[in-house]
Amino acid sequence: MDLTKLDRSDNVARDWARDAIALVEADANRSADTHLLPYPLPISWGIDLYLKDESSHPTGSLKHRLARSLFLYALCNGWIGPQTTVVEASSGSTAVSEAYFARMLGLPFIAVMPAATSPEKISLIEFQGGRCHLVTDATQVVPEARRLAADLGGHFMDQFTYAERATDWRGNNNIAESIHSQLALERHPVPAWIVVGAGTGGTSATIGRYARYRRLDTRVCVVDPEGSAFWQAYIAGDWATVTGRGSRIEGIGRPRVEPSFLPSVVDRMIHVPDAASLAAMRAGSATLGRRLGGSTGTNLWGAFRLIAEMRAAGRTGSVVTLICDGGERYADTYYSDDWVAAQGLELSPYSGVIERFMDGGDWPG
Repeated sequence: MDLTKLDRSDNVARDWARDAIALVEADANRSADTHLLPYPLPISWGIDLYLKDESSHPTGSLKHRLARSLFLYALCNGWIGPQTTVVEASSGSTAVSEAYFARMLGLPFIAVMPAATSPEKISLIEFQGGRCHLVTDATQVVPEARRLAADLGGHFMDQFTYAERATDWRGNNNIAESIHSQLALERHPVPAWIVVGAGTGGTSATIGRYARYRRLDTRVCVVDPEGSAFWQAYIAGDWATVTGRGSRIEGIGRPRVEPSFLPSVVDRMIHVPDAASLAAMRAGSATLGRRLGGSTGTNLWGAFRLIAEMRAAGRTGSVVTLICDGGERYADTYYSDDWVAAQGLELSPYSGVIERFMDGGDWPG
């Protein structure tokens, strides 16, 4: 065995990884930070609502942060090298963002997804340089991604396992530190609640851990849509065996409780009907003058409810939630009245709840 050749090969791989990490870090530096937008509420309420605009990332969603963290984690662990094919189980925003970073590093990227995935989503992934591998049985997406990575000698990113550990939850400009820094000059600089959905569970884990680490009074509320296993597991007190059918609200809600979801750092959960998510999405879009995604509607519904409860209790403070992505990706679904009707969803009762809330801050019992 020629040890000199082995040493040379190791040095090449290490040098490549060093340069790859620099490229990913440079992307973060260019992107700076996302805006924290105030949502108009009557000032007399004494409660302020803010939306962290994650749609302004280069790939248009909150998942840009996750993809960056997953790539850095894999690079620093030596799992990705200059010839590695990167594989992920995702048909949505995570795949779009990971394809972006793979192309930046000159690596092939394959997204494994259900065959029923919309052509629009496939086009977004392909636009970023990725390739889509379709699976007939949606329950086999993760096993197929694992098999494909093994057959190709590649790396399965496995967002659902590594999301909570890939991000530095102590700070380093993670989303939690960013929110609290941006609130520093506001009248309520420490938010009473931060409201997020759960897909992988990485965001709620990061925010919950950071609040405890910094000894903040901020509490974390996870809003969960219809069909998701997270809410059902919360009600049952069983995080190991409960399953669901999965969610129509893309990006959040899973048919099982994923390994990255840490219920121990979540202070409360709120179940949100899909019609309520879409009603809040449309109301928020009208208020802000821009189209929001469906999971942002889920976030807003939960935030509105918490604010109404704070008012009823005579409390003041601030509440923060996220704009997870823009609504342009959902023109043919969530913003289509024909699609909504075909899904059997009736938005008007929930729109009425939101109108009543905005008028007087009340919420139905």
